[in-house]
Amino acid sequence: MSLPARGFVVFLLSTQVVQGQDDWGVTFSSTEICAVKGSTVEIRCSFTYPSKVLFTTVEKTFWFTKKKGRERVDLKTDSEYRGRVEDLCQNNICTLRIRNLRESDSAEYKFRIIIQEGGSYTGSPGVTLSVTDPDLQLKVSRAYSDQAELKCQTSCHVPDNNSYIWYKNGEELRTGISYSRLVNFGSADIYSCALNGHENHRSPSVYAPKPPSVSVSPSAEIEEGSSVTLTCSSDANPAASYTWYKDETSYSSILNEEHQFVFSSMQASDSGQYFCTAENELGRRTSENVFIDVKYAPKPPSVSVSPSAEIEEGSSVTLTCSSDANPAATYTWYKDETSYSSILNEEPQLVFSSINSSDSGEYFCTAENELGRSTSENVFIDVKYKSPMIMNITRLVLVVLVLSPLLLVCLWMRKKKAVSSTTEANEPIETVELDPFSVYEDISDLNMVSPEQTEGPEEQEDLV
Repeated sequence: MSLPARGFVVFLLSTQVVQGQDDWGVTFSSTEICAVKGSTVEIRCSFTYPSKVLFTTVEKTFWFTKKKGRERVDLKTDSEYRGRVEDLCQNNICTLRIRNLRESDSAEYKFRIIIQEGGSYTGSPGVTLSVTDPDLQLKVSRAYSDQAELKCQTSCHVPDNNSYIWYKNGEELRTGISYSRLVNFGSADIYSCALNGHENHRSPSVYAPKPPSVSVSPSAEIEEGSSVTLTCSSDANPAASYTWYKDETSYSSILNEEHQFVFSSMQASDSGQYFCTAENELGRRTSENVFIDVKYAPKPPSVSVSPSAEIEEGSSVTLTCSSDANPAATYTWYKDETSYSSILNEEPQLVFSSINSSDSGEYFCTAENELGRSTSENVFIDVKYKSPMIMNITRLVLVVLVLSPLLLVCLWMRKKKAVSSTTEANEPIETVELDPFSVYEDISDLNMVSPEQTEGPEEQEDLV
């Protein structure tokens, strides 16, 4: 059977449907057929008639449609079908062939038998034909890890011998006429297809996801406890599936697999970088990062004391107030107050360069930003007092420890000088050994000198 150059033939075989009584009957190959405009369709049936009538012969068979005002009109004589139909019958099998289908050809087609003995029979119900534009769709499936398979399909049956036209980025491909083809996964190319002779009715294009965008709602400043929705969207066909990640580049930690990621009550720990991926059978794309900055009031501040050991009067002491807050907190220091009326300092640190015993007491601080204020626990500073007598004794001990080696050197030099004077008087030179105990006795003598024996009051003050 030859086919039109730019058309195709449609005929469907299905479970046979038989209607008849008293040995009359018509069997249709299918009761419903869908065909594309401009194509060729074949409607086929077989028939029987009463065998008990001797020498029965078939006078006429024909196909007709139940259109308004055209009851039982042979299609071969119908002006709407003239030149487009063929009625072929052989061995009680008849085929109606309609070329260059039009939408107006959509109707119910019936087959009628007339015998010479005056009997007749019409098969009912007949065959319903639907003529439509080529409603082509490209079905995409992953055939391999690095390739995807495209199949050009239509809601109407299309014989396998029909030719297909493939398009890549809008340009016709001249390689192959198959209804399927393989393409590389991850390619940014756009594909579509059409039936030969129906180039104006291309399928919708298929393509990998475009780089997705991320939107944040509400778009205003985000406060702790508020509800926030992140939405990932990408142009893709087939439609993309979405996955959410946070602060990762290895895609190992999946947060959500929906196009929206909803925080019902935002927490400070939710701050960070978020991104999403969009993926279909043709490829995957990743969005830009979006930074979520959750604002919150200061957490209860903590107070640290440096040094943390026992605090003595005159030492340097630093109190530090710290709190987790966004935006950053400002700090205020107070002492022994609950009314916050006496401000000591408005810095994170309260520094005592030389602390006094009067500085002893309880200290606390507050941390505040535009979202709220929080107060620390009290910290007690206990400054140890030092009396003047203890301080003078301490100074005296330090002076003695520093001057003792110098005094030893001076006494040794005096004894050496005395020995040198003796040898100059032509006396026998004797070796003088320095008795360390005598040196210490001299030092004791020096320390035993009373204040009255000193040269003046200034030296006494120096000694003290």
